[in-house]
Amino acid sequence: MLDYHASPDLLNDKVILVTGAGDGIGREAALSYGAHGATVILLGKTVKKLEAVYDELLAQGSPEPAIIPLDLQGATKQHYLDMAETLKQQFGRLDGVLFNAGHLGVLGPFEMIGEDEWDKVMQINVKSQFLMTQALLPLLKATPSASIVYTSSGVGKQGRAYWGSYAVSKFATEGMMEVLADELDNTRVRVNCINPGATRTDMRARAYPGEDPATLRTPRDIIPLYLYLMGSDSQHVSGQSLDAQPDKIRPRAGQ
Repeated sequence: MLDYHASPDLLNDKVILVTGAGDGIGREAALSYGAHGATVILLGKTVKKLEAVYDELLAQGSPEPAIIPLDLQGATKQHYLDMAETLKQQFGRLDGVLFNAGHLGVLGPFEMIGEDEWDKVMQINVKSQFLMTQALLPLLKATPSASIVYTSSGVGKQGRAYWGSYAVSKFATEGMMEVLADELDNTRVRVNCINPGATRTDMRARAYPGEDPATLRTPRDIIPLYLYLMGSDSQHVSGQSLDAQPDKIRPRAGQ
């Protein structure tokens, strides 16, 4: 997918919600979706960062975006229901959601994971996605072709020592995607996961503080897959967990 080339009008007239849109992959996805014609809804907890992306979208000539300031750690089911109603009233539709926001947590031995830290990771990485998806499904089902994209990880496909709660949360994300894709098999909503791989982001730097970021691909480098799954070229793809950097995937144990 690194060599996928999206048509300039791939996302014309589509409304796409991006969580964690203030920086990293979320920011790059939002800018790319806007550049290909989408009205982008920017969701995140830091308003200043969202406003900067908002300004970048306008500067590049994209449709006017919208901002939803929301802290996924403290958001409740009612927050998501209210958000869905607001989107319905203001835009009348929702064509796609990129669940990009996530929390790394503390890396270390499993026996040392604190209950509060476990709860925070699960709240942000799993429960918030569950509640938001439930709230947004009626809007997504009402559109001619909708796409839900969750963010996975290599440690969500094969567990790795010391990745504890984060890895477990990504296994849960993979499972949620598969369950939902199967349930929606005969609808116009497709559901997939992306494993971005080793990418030059703040989260990656926290996980690997000694790594040289210059050796990593940037968010812009891996955006082709994010475009592919949001556009009509992937309308028959669902229930898949795809790697944004397949050439960088390490063989699994025993292979």
